[in-house]
Amino acid sequence: MGHFYGVNGKKLGRQYKDHLSDFKDWKQKSHAKEWLIFPENIGSYLSIDETALSKGELYTIITNKKAKGKKGSIVAIFAGTKVEPIIEQLLKISAKKRARVKEITLDMANSMKTIAKKCFPKAIQVTDRFHVQKLALEALQDIRIKHRWDAIDLENELIKQAKLTNKNYNLQVFSKGDTRKQLLARSRYLLYKAPSNWTESQYLRSKIVFSEYPDIKTAFDLVQGLRHIFYSAKSIKIAYTKLAHWYREVEESGFRAFNTIANTIHINYRSILNYFINRSTNASAESFNAKIKAFRAQFRGVKNVEFFLYRLTTIFA
Repeated sequence: MGHFYGVNGKKLGRQYKDHLSDFKDWKQKSHAKEWLIFPENIGSYLSIDETALSKGELYTIITNKKAKGKKGSIVAIFAGTKVEPIIEQLLKISAKKRARVKEITLDMANSMKTIAKKCFPKAIQVTDRFHVQKLALEALQDIRIKHRWDAIDLENELIKQAKLTNKNYNLQVFSKGDTRKQLLARSRYLLYKAPSNWTESQYLRSKIVFSEYPDIKTAFDLVQGLRHIFYSAKSIKIAYTKLAHWYREVEESGFRAFNTIANTIHINYRSILNYFINRSTNASAESFNAKIKAFRAQFRGVKNVEFFLYRLTTIFA
């Protein structure tokens, strides 16, 4: 804007902060760093998530899904993720307004569940399915990474032995032109996708990876099986049955990481199964976090937290 009007940008920014805006008289300025609440933005369907505003400092943000990331989106912003101070401030909102909330989507953090239970007691808690699937994908990638480190160690050892015996060492190259460690490195992205989304090159590479490492194939099938449950199950009852079958497959696989995931799902199964009521996710919260990051990048970081929050809430609250 400064460039458009032929005015020094930094000077215009200072003028806006000190004179053109009502930042100095902002009613919430005194406690902005700790908490901001906009009770008028409470709706029937909320999301709660955490994001980093400045220097990795986490903030807990509650948003109204109906606003679709526009004005009226922000219900509350709190510094940190500590439960007690967040609950203390949210309980200042009238019980009648808090009772309007029918559903709240969140991740599997106990702190989020406690906040939702105490402050929105009538709301159904829905664990975001993408967080569940992400755990399974991380377990799969851990298996691939372990094999890659083993391949690097083996290659280094063989090269070392060849040098000691004055022999040439010829690296094993697969049909795609990959060495073993390259094969494992380059298969990273195809393991994130469903087979129907693979390119021809990825399909050929997957055949080699699964042939050389059957455990990666087993883990990949477990990930796809979990993904299929979320896509195909039409009701809580069907999803519950399919998850039970998936648990059995996990136990038979013997993968420790997947057993951990299965136990995590078991602990959170009620809120995970609630997904199949309205198929709600925390995608709106993730989208809003992306908007915050873009807003932060536009102003080259956060120099003044209160002023950043003022601008953020002016637009989105």
